[in-house]
Formats: sequence, structure tokens, C-alpha cells
Amino acid sequence: MSAPLTGAPALDAVNAALATVQDPEINRPLPELGMVKDVRIADDGTVRVEVYLTVSGCPMRETITNRVTQAVSAVPGVTSVQVALDVMNDEQRAELRKTVRGTDAPEPVIPFAQPGSLTRVYAVASGKGGVGKSSVTVNLAAALAKKGLSVGVVDADIYGHSVPRMLGVDDKPTQVDNMIMPPQAYGVKVISIGMFTPGNTPVVWRGPMLHRALQQFLADVWWGDLDVLLLDLPPGTGDVAISIAQLLPNAEILVVTTPQLAAAEVAERAGAIATQTHQQVVGVIENMSWLDLPDGGRMEVFGSGGGEAVSDALTRTLGARVPLLGQIPLDTRVREAGDAGAPVVLADPDSSAAQALAKIADGLATRQRGLSGMSLGLTPVRH
Repeated sequence: MSAPLTGAPALDAVNAALATVQDPEINRPLPELGMVKDVRIADDGTVRVEVYLTVSGCPMRETITNRVTQAVSAVPGVTSVQVALDVMNDEQRAELRKTVRGTDAPEPVIPFAQPGSLTRVYAVASGKGGVGKSSVTVNLAAALAKKGLSVGVVDADIYGHSVPRMLGVDDKPTQVDNMIMPPQAYGVKVISIGMFTPGNTPVVWRGPMLHRALQQFLADVWWGDLDVLLLDLPPGTGDVAISIAQLLPNAEILVVTTPQLAAAEVAERAGAIATQTHQQVVGVIENMSWLDLPDGGRMEVFGSGGGEAVSDALTRTLGARVPLLGQIPLDTRVREAGDAGAPVVLADPDSSAAQALAKIADGLATRQRGLSGMSLGLTPVRH
């Protein structure tokens, strides 16, 4: 930091003012959280403060800017305040989480991330919203549970949570000692941020808060011995996708798209994140593929070929076959069942959409977990 010239406000006074500025969510001073990058003072009394945001799309950027401006403007000798914003890197965010959690606090243990875990973890992703990703997640979970598997669902779409409604879950989680007991519906255990917010209150959180919420969902919730854990991710490749890759490096990605080529191009990006996170892409699910007509024909409302295009593109990008797992017809009964809190695979199992979803679930249920990352319990013997 540069030293102030004669007549300019004192650097110590500016730093003291910044120490009174609290992060609007974490409620700790910005300097304590490592969020003050630099302070420069000009001889005309202009103070330039550089502040780190946790993520580039921080919804609290205006609040932080206003708080810094107000606090520093009150320092004697300050004529104007300029606030410049930067974004933390992964290491800085990790330090921030450590500061918030406490240096000596142990990292919560996520059972599904342990080498010996036999739980298959599927992260259901999409490039954009509106492709029916949550409907696919809920119906796959219900279909797998119907087959007798122990299934859990994490509603990781913090901003757009909808899984509880689609599964008809009205109960709230209960707490036993330090463990959160998730409610169940149709044999599926469910956790969602919507269970902890009053009414339809929006969630306005940034990177560290999102990361911590997901960590609690995975480590503090008593899931029991699950065969399959499904995570309904938000659209795109933002903070939640990155956090899931860090918390559950063994999670496998299911990409949901529609036949529309414009949607397919975006979905391809959602799957290609696996090149950076080193996760496996299980396959592509094409939703709303066609509308079955009364005369037995099909109407391709959203075009055709999107799912196959994503499959082929990801196969080339990842260097391993990424199959098209199935095509799900456009059916109003899927929407009606979701609104009623009864997945269509249970409410109307003979419908074409339910049969397509059940077939995909059958394929996922019979997949064997790989040995990568697992402890085989073998001890080498010297001859």
C-alpha cells in the first residue's frame, strides 16, 4: 500500500474505517476476511480501495461498494472515494472459508467422497434452465427407489429449488444430536434449502455461503447407506458445479438437454466442465424430444438431434464415449404430476414419458461402480 503524502488522509485512519465495514452476509469485517486487496491515497485526498468479491456475479457488490464508500468518506481529509472490485481465486476462497469456519475446526466428513463409498453419485446438470432437469432428477430418483434401491436427492439448485414440491415433501428436516434427518417421499430422502427458508423467500448467497450449504447437505445430513445419490444442479457451470467437483470428486455427470440445437450447444458446455474437474460424464438425456399425436405420429416441437449432437460433441471433447441414454417425449402429465407432488413414473407409469424415464433409471441402476479411487484392502506381499 502506498504511503499518503502531506495533507492527505492518514492510511491508518482509512484502514480503521475499512475495519468497520462488514460483509453483508458473513457479518465480519472485510479486512478480517481478506477482502481488501489494496488501498491507495492520492495527495488530493482521493482514496482508491480495491475489494475482492468472492465471485464475479456477486449480488452484494453494490452494497459492499456503498458501505466502503460511506465508511472511507467519513475519514478526515478524504475528498473522494473510488472502489474497484476484483474476484478471489480458489486459494483465497479456501482461506476465506477457513477464516469463517475457524482454523482449528475440522473439515466435515462427506461419506460419499470417501474411497470406500459404494454410493453412486449422479450430478444432474444442464447448460440452461427450462430443459426439465429437475423433473428428470425427481423421476429418476422415484424410479430407482421403486426398484428397491436406497436413494437420496440433494436439491443443489439453491436459487431455483423445486425438488420438494415435485416430490410432494411438506415436512421439515429434524435434528438429532448434531445430525440433520432428511424427510422422505416415495422412499426417497430429500434435502433442499427450501426447507430452511420461510415461504417463497429468495436465496441471495455468494460462493462461500453456497459451498458451506452444500457441504452441510452432504456431511451433516444423515443419509444412511445410500445406493444412489442424485444432485439437482443449477443450470450452467458456476459456483455450485465447482463446489460439487471439490466436495464430491467421484460424482458422475448426467447432462440434460432438449432437441433444440441452441440448447444443445449450451448443454455441451455444461458437460465439458468435466475436462477441468476430471469427472466422468455418464451420458446425455434428451428431454421433450417429441409430442405424441392422437394419430400415432410425432410432432418435433423443439426440433431434433440435440441430444445426439451433445453426445457426439462430448465424446470428442472428453475422448471417451458419452452415450445418449434416452429420449423423453413431451407430455403434459409430467408437468401435472410434478405440480401435484407425485412423479409421473409413479402416478402414470404407463405413459410414454414415464416408460422412457424408467428405462433410463434401469440403465443407471445396473451400472457397477468403478474401482477408481477406491481402497481395495490389499496388502502387497514380498516374496
